[in-house]
Amino acid sequence: MTYSIRKIGTPYTLEHRVFVEKDGVPVSPFHDIPLYANEQQTILNMVVEIPRWTNAKQEISKDDFLNPIKQDTKKGKLRFVRNCFPHKGYLWNYGAFPRTWEDPNSIHPETKAKGDNDPLDVCEIGELVGYTGQVKQVKVLGVMALIDEEETDWKIIVIDVNDPLAPKLNDIEDVERQLPGLMRATNEWFRIYKIPDGKPENQFAFSGECKNKKYAEDVIRECSDAWEKLVTGKTPRGDISLANTTVENSPDRVDQAQLAAIPRNENLPPAPIDGSIDKWFFISGAAV
Repeated sequence: MTYSIRKIGTPYTLEHRVFVEKDGVPVSPFHDIPLYANEQQTILNMVVEIPRWTNAKQEISKDDFLNPIKQDTKKGKLRFVRNCFPHKGYLWNYGAFPRTWEDPNSIHPETKAKGDNDPLDVCEIGELVGYTGQVKQVKVLGVMALIDEEETDWKIIVIDVNDPLAPKLNDIEDVERQLPGLMRATNEWFRIYKIPDGKPENQFAFSGECKNKKYAEDVIRECSDAWEKLVTGKTPRGDISLANTTVENSPDRVDQAQLAAIPRNENLPPAPIDGSIDKWFFISGAAV
C-alpha cells in the first residue's frame, strides 16, 4: 500500500487539514488504515500526527469527514505544547494507531479509569523525524498509562521496524540498555508538560511504570475490539464521524462522489507563529 498526504489550508491556521490518501484517494486514518501491517500481527501501522521536536498539538479529527489531521484548539486558539527544560517540543514521533478506540463507556480494571474517547496514542522512538500524516510500520515495546482528568490515556511505546536499532529492541527493558534515559525523560515529559499552562502535574497508573510488550499488546487488542464495536454501531458513536471508504458492511461507507468534495492538495507555506512558542520553561522538580 502506498500512502501519501493532501494538505488543505495554511499550516498554523484553524483551516489547515492534512488528509491521508491511499493510492491517491482520501481515506480515514481512524477507520480505513489496517491496524496490523502483516498477517502475524507483529508489525503495526502508526499514523504520525506530530513530528519529533515540534510543538503544534495536531491530532486526528474525530468529528470531521474522513478524520483529517488538524491542530487542536482551546477557546478558539491553536494549541502548542510548551518547552519544559531541557525538552524541546515532543520527544518522539507522536501519533495514533488506526482502528483503535479508548472506549469512554468502559472502566479499565487496573487503572480504575474510563477510556479517553480517542484512538490509541503512540510514541515512536526511532532516530528519523517523521511528518504529519505519515504511515509508519512499527513494532510494540511497551505502554505507559497516563491518568488525564480521570481518564485512562494509554501511551504505546514503539519503534519503526526500519530503524537501525529495531532488531535490538524487542521489549521495554531493551530501551534502557540501548537508549539510556529515554523512558525516564518520557515519564517526566508527560508529568510536567501542562504545568506552564497553569495545570497540575499529570498522574500515572502503576506508579509511572512502563508495562512490557505483552501488556501493551493486550491494551491494543482491547482498543481494537472497542473500535470494531464502534464502527459497526454496537457502541454509541457520540460526535465521532465514522465515514470511511473500506470498512465492509459499514453504513457510513462513502462513495467516490462524496470524496470529490475534498479540495485538491494546496501545500501552502505555513503562517507565522508567535515567538513565545520557543520559550523554555524551567519546572521545579524536573530533571536536568
